[in-house]
Amino acid sequence: MRTILHSDCNGFYASVECLYHPDVRNKPVAVGGDADKRHGIILAKNEIAKKYKISTGEAIWQAREKCPELVVIKPHFERYMRFSKMCRRIYADYTDCIEPFGLDEAWLDVTGNSMSGEAIAHEIRKRIKNELGITVSVGVSFNKIFAKLGSDYKKPDAVTVISRENFRDVVFPLDAGDLLYVGRSTKRRLRTLGVHTIGELAAFPLPLLRANFGKWGDILYTFSNGLDASPVMHMDQTTAIQSIGNSTTTPRDLVNNRDAEIIFTVLCDSVCRRLREHGAKTREVAIYVRDNQLSSFTRQMKLSFDTDITCEVLQAAMELFRLNYGWDRPIRSLGVKVGRLSPASAPSQLSLLCNEEKRDKLSSLDRSLDVLKRRFGSFCVCPASLMYDTQLSSFSPKEEHTIHPVGYF
Repeated sequence: MRTILHSDCNGFYASVECLYHPDVRNKPVAVGGDADKRHGIILAKNEIAKKYKISTGEAIWQAREKCPELVVIKPHFERYMRFSKMCRRIYADYTDCIEPFGLDEAWLDVTGNSMSGEAIAHEIRKRIKNELGITVSVGVSFNKIFAKLGSDYKKPDAVTVISRENFRDVVFPLDAGDLLYVGRSTKRRLRTLGVHTIGELAAFPLPLLRANFGKWGDILYTFSNGLDASPVMHMDQTTAIQSIGNSTTTPRDLVNNRDAEIIFTVLCDSVCRRLREHGAKTREVAIYVRDNQLSSFTRQMKLSFDTDITCEVLQAAMELFRLNYGWDRPIRSLGVKVGRLSPASAPSQLSLLCNEEKRDKLSSLDRSLDVLKRRFGSFCVCPASLMYDTQLSSFSPKEEHTIHPVGYF
């Protein structure tokens, strides 16, 4: 029988920052964006801040209404990367099957170790606390899904064992939304079916889950019944990137298509530079739009050809935007994502409707600009359209937005 651990650093960003700012260690602390530039959301909070019901993802102004004395520290991703690597070095003393799930979480397969899973979990918890000065919660179980539930079950600085013998008692009473990948939308749909807990989900007829959720119904059934058998990756193994995206909260509300195109131009430049760095092309473009009343939607479209050319992705993003937004309200946030990735070296079908000679020139231009931007920064050269409003265009997601690919599948 497998023994899987899931280690989750408690309030990771905030815990690391408190090490660098010991004077605020006993105060409510949160790590957040720049409220002056409207990138003002809570990224992490310490245990004291949690007592005020401050939640990750809410606006800083909302958090300060709950807790006026909240100390907000800007993020330092290089610090978090360093601590993440130090945690993984500790994990490596027990197994070489370590699968990160973001910077602050990881699964470990310790099957066959001379120590029990619970003993290893307690040792890891104590070592990270003593050697790094932060705390972790560790779940111990026989599969990855329940191990993650275990790390969330009791916090901070705790170990929870979910075994084949006790999982019905521990897991089944939990809210269905506690299960990995059961987000707000799925949770709402489950509630309309009378499913509120994981136990109710586990007992729900599989044919009805398939009828309501398609293939996702099989996954919900597998996860809730403890039937997941997916392996923990080896520490040297990497997963293929499925998508690449960037989004931003804009410095001011956007009020027309020209404003939106400025933001999309910057975002598409970042996304396509990253796409070319990974040696990939895309056949799908998606946009994310959120207005100033915080209503949001996503739209996507398939392309008729593979591309990594910035202006082609921008053209698709703007086409999607014009077709789907009527300016009922100003816009607060935009995003662009590309999917259906394939290796740039893979053969692709040429289109009779495209000027391939022109596309080759555009591709060469993009790659020349990539070289310049790597040497001299993202602002060394840019389209003239970005100069129309430098307040909107003066952000650089390629350098400023740290991306941590996370995906279970």
